[in-house]
Amino acid sequence: MVFSSLIFLLFFLTALYVCYFIVPRRWRWLRNCVLLVFSLFFYRCGGADYLPLLLASILINYLGGLLAASERPALRKLGLWGAAALGLGLLGWFKYAGFAAENLAALGLPVEVPQIVLPIGISFFTFQGLSYVIDVYRGDARCQENPLYVALYVALFPQLVAGPIVRYTTVEEEIVRRNESLEEFSQGVVRFLFGLGKKMLLANAMGEIADGVFAQSPETMALSLAWVGAAAYTFQFYFHFSAYSDMAIGLGRMFGFHFLENFNYPYISKSIAEFWRRWHISLATWFRDYVYIPLGGSRCSMGRNIRNMAVVWLLTGLWHGAAWTYVTWGGMMLVLLAGEKYCWGRGLSRLPGPVQHLYTIVLVMFSMVMFRSSGIGYGLSYFQSMAGLGGRPDGQAVYYLLEYWPEWIACVLASLPVKVWAQRSLERREGLLPALTLEWGPKLAALGLLGLSYTKLATGSFNPFIYFQF
Repeated sequence: MVFSSLIFLLFFLTALYVCYFIVPRRWRWLRNCVLLVFSLFFYRCGGADYLPLLLASILINYLGGLLAASERPALRKLGLWGAAALGLGLLGWFKYAGFAAENLAALGLPVEVPQIVLPIGISFFTFQGLSYVIDVYRGDARCQENPLYVALYVALFPQLVAGPIVRYTTVEEEIVRRNESLEEFSQGVVRFLFGLGKKMLLANAMGEIADGVFAQSPETMALSLAWVGAAAYTFQFYFHFSAYSDMAIGLGRMFGFHFLENFNYPYISKSIAEFWRRWHISLATWFRDYVYIPLGGSRCSMGRNIRNMAVVWLLTGLWHGAAWTYVTWGGMMLVLLAGEKYCWGRGLSRLPGPVQHLYTIVLVMFSMVMFRSSGIGYGLSYFQSMAGLGGRPDGQAVYYLLEYWPEWIACVLASLPVKVWAQRSLERREGLLPALTLEWGPKLAALGLLGLSYTKLATGSFNPFIYFQF
């Protein structure tokens, strides 16, 4: 079950709202139980029955947190390292055992490749649960002795399968006590519908183009078509991922939870470093706080700093998927970030703003091509086509541009902080019309997006969920 489905919108949410809000507000524990039961059911509907795995993760992190809060150093270390070993061990088996076996078999070793179905969202809830234990161990978070609260934190359905990765300290107080209001609910609905519109109207349209282009052989692909395919996937990935973050934040708001933002218009960045301050903020922050800084961060020699960055980007690449393309993508990010920091960053900052934007977007598109490619060889061949070393123009690029021209324009505009600019402009104006626009404009726009999205859901068949690998 995914957010962008009629089953979720018409049946799951309806049943949840009725069961949740019929419970008196003073019975917070019962409302939490309703949320937990529906969250577990939501995960069970995700495909293969890996609900016991999620329950095991909850138990591991609950017990790990209790031990990590002990006054005895030996027990604290046991809680931390035990939870890390068990949680990462399960993640490693389900996500990387097949990948490791395939590579060993390719080397000629007599290794049987296991056929393992990847549990949906395992990377997200593993990292989320582990952050709780680490924060308790460090003293940055209070140990939660109530297993219901820990279970709700790990399994809460809005962010369970597609993020953002929520820190326990962000929702600690809201799990115990939170204020649901009509205004908060309304804001949550608007945010959810904007995310749904992103997914159904923009990400899906770009996905159709990207799938059509990347299904072709890059050796015979024209330069124009290669760039159209790269641009389409660059838009698809952003709007797909940011859409699910928007929907998660909106759903959380409906029930009184306030998740942190996960994207901040990354395509307006003027460097790769700035891009990663704006892109998938929860994951970047997780690796910064729990891997990069403990290794020494940037307060060390250049060689050690590059080593620390290499570890982070190797793990970041593998986090996204068990394939050499993701490792290569992580390596590309390492080279670009290290290069900006120690080589050409100062020169880049002196260039005109549009040039910096162009530099960033072009490199992001190249990295997305490798991220999307079926293999390293395919990605390298695709790069050659982007350099004009592929086939002759055949009109496909023109077709994709003309057939989807409204979606292309919408993607460009939605990548820019147009909403922020408009809101600031209206706030500076006085009068009834600006006030009404600020109050009702987003709500009316959300209703329009709901209608368009529902039409797409009812009539369309192309509605991929690209995070099954996570």
